[in-house]
Amino acid sequence: MDLLALADFNLVARHGGFGKAARATGRPKATLSRRVGELESSLDLRLFERGARSLKLTEEGRALFERTGALLAELDETASAIASGAQRPRGRLRISAPLLFSQTAMGRIAAGFALKYPEVRLEVTTEDRPVDMIEEGYDLVIRVNPDPDESLVGRAFLRDRLVVVASPDLPRASGGLAAPGVARWAGDRQTWHVKTQGGRSTIAIEPVLALSMLIMVRDAVRAGVGAARLPISLVAHDLADGTLVLWGDIDGPEIALWALYPSRRLLSARVSAFLNFLKQAFPNGTPDELAAYIGR
Repeated sequence: MDLLALADFNLVARHGGFGKAARATGRPKATLSRRVGELESSLDLRLFERGARSLKLTEEGRALFERTGALLAELDETASAIASGAQRPRGRLRISAPLLFSQTAMGRIAAGFALKYPEVRLEVTTEDRPVDMIEEGYDLVIRVNPDPDESLVGRAFLRDRLVVVASPDLPRASGGLAAPGVARWAGDRQTWHVKTQGGRSTIAIEPVLALSMLIMVRDAVRAGVGAARLPISLVAHDLADGTLVLWGDIDGPEIALWALYPSRRLLSARVSAFLNFLKQAFPNGTPDELAAYIGR
């Protein structure tokens, strides 16, 4: 495959037309059209549907664009790095991160990384849904307790745990009675299993609020409306100040935040730099280190 023709195809696809690509790059429109046509002939595929006033990728063209755009960018960055005599992190770095981590820590981490590596164009998207890194063009994703995926590799860089907390003024339920609670979803009476210094026990909870964001849950607990299950990093300052009290640790697996990237590609300098930056931000990966990013 002619890499120059492939690069011209990506250029046209990215700008949405031969004329737009020509104006953006100063390349002759006729040259771009000819080279894309040669690529289509060599592949025996139509990559664009050409209308009188519009240009649209075919299904095959879109698949080729999605799978080759990032690879061509890496080739260009590698050539530039070799020409400059150093593997400095540079280029676009797209990251997907979960909502709570983004709200509490990602802003400061991203700012620190941008100051240290000004040649990297960092883009962070906040979402809790599973993403297809290859199809959606992400270089790295951060996820909580991700499912095993043979196409991805990575490392756990931070660990947390769930605890049950409440206002000091809220009586703890006893004798089979339920305590008011703030839950992530609406539902009937719940039973939370906890570990304390005295051993394992259960807490009966009657949800009085259903709030989808953990920041909202924490604020409602601070207001004294009920107990809730929250990451200890999110309430560490409240527990230290005595504005919230600990009812116990949730009896279950710990929370682990993983940084993941595609295993089929070499680790780029910019991804490696960001992984190292995370390691510096959380050297021991403890909840206390995350709590340091969270305001009171």
